[in-house]
Amino acid sequence: MERTRPLTGKIALVAGATRGAGRAMAVELGRAGATVYVTGRTTRAHVSEVGRDTETIEGTAELVSAAGGEGIAVPTDHLEPEQVRALVERVDRERGRLDILVNDLWGGDTFVEWDKKMWEHDLGNGLRVLRLGVESHIITSRYALPLLIRNRGGLVVEVTDGTEEYNRRYRKPLYYDLAKAAPLRMARGLAEELTEYGCTAVCLTPGWLRSEAMLDTYFKVSEENWRAGCEQNPHFAISETPTFIGRALAALAADPDVARWNGASLSSGGLAKEYGFTDVDGSAPDAWRYLVEVDQESPEADVTGYR
Repeated sequence: MERTRPLTGKIALVAGATRGAGRAMAVELGRAGATVYVTGRTTRAHVSEVGRDTETIEGTAELVSAAGGEGIAVPTDHLEPEQVRALVERVDRERGRLDILVNDLWGGDTFVEWDKKMWEHDLGNGLRVLRLGVESHIITSRYALPLLIRNRGGLVVEVTDGTEEYNRRYRKPLYYDLAKAAPLRMARGLAEELTEYGCTAVCLTPGWLRSEAMLDTYFKVSEENWRAGCEQNPHFAISETPTFIGRALAALAADPDVARWNGASLSSGGLAKEYGFTDVDGSAPDAWRYLVEVDQESPEADVTGYR
């Protein structure tokens, strides 16, 4: 195994790899040498309800291959059990194993009514949030784990928004709070169930992610001039590129002692301290520690000591 490509020979499935954190995690796994199956609902022929045609799973697969891995795009709606079953059967048929499963499925922002009380929030929209953020993860693990546990050393990564410490506070509205708390409990539960098979489950979160939508839709900036977004919200100064969480995942997957994290809530900023990687600009933003310790209502933002 090449020292600089520690995941050579490993087979990964990144569920929800169309854009953002999922795309970057797939790419960094590929850069480390892995073969990565990337899934999602937006392809060059079909756009999901998220409504963005600028990112596709084919595009992600090409980026994985360009980084040095092998990217394989498989259109999959992870709320459809038969599609997920077929996906896993394909991985088994083509590779005979699964070493890394990443549950990064989401797409629920469209349905979140951010300022509504639970009883005011449209019920259908709320339940859709839970299906996208919770049920999709359950379905995927149900079909993928029997393949993963065939070999000791497998890694399951539940992706959420927020560390266990930060998410002790209420992440309103209720449906969003539940959707982002559930992966933490899933990782805890799977950690118990996977131990006898020599496999590990963790929950991983990026910090304030400069995803495609965060840049071009919410802040209307680009990666090149992202600091202009601090004029709208000074705390945007703690934000990070998707590559940072990708590097966090690659470091975890390459760690021969990854089982020490079994059941843990992990973040990109926290793992950067452990493994020594940085974001693309050489900084190492620790967003969740910042968000816990700094008054987010303050018009002043000082990220000294946090990145």
